[in-house]
Amino acid sequence: MSHSHKLVIKRSSMSRPPPPPPPTTNKDQQHQNPSFQEINIKLIQSGEKERLKELLRERLLECGWIDEMKALCRAFTRKKGRNNVTVDDLVHVISPKGRGMSIQ
Repeated sequence: MSHSHKLVIKRSSMSRPPPPPPPTTNKDQQHQNPSFQEINIKLIQSGEKERLKELLRERLLECGWIDEMKALCRAFTRKKGRNNVTVDDLVHVISPKGRGMSIQ
């Protein structure tokens, strides 16, 4: 008695799209999209945050932004009188101008 075995090779269909990825969980999303707090902690731990802050200070000084903000504060203080100006007043006056200026 002889048994004959056939070898059958299955080929996958080339036209079938790949299966969709499994749904992500909140834990997966948190791992893929780190929060602001997680990024901030890593920047602090690596020392990169201080380096970036110093670089920003240098750039703002080089382009004259800091001097311009000081001049705006002085002009506003002279106009209103030194004793009639609060820090909140200054922040309210210069913030829109400071945000609107471009650094070159």
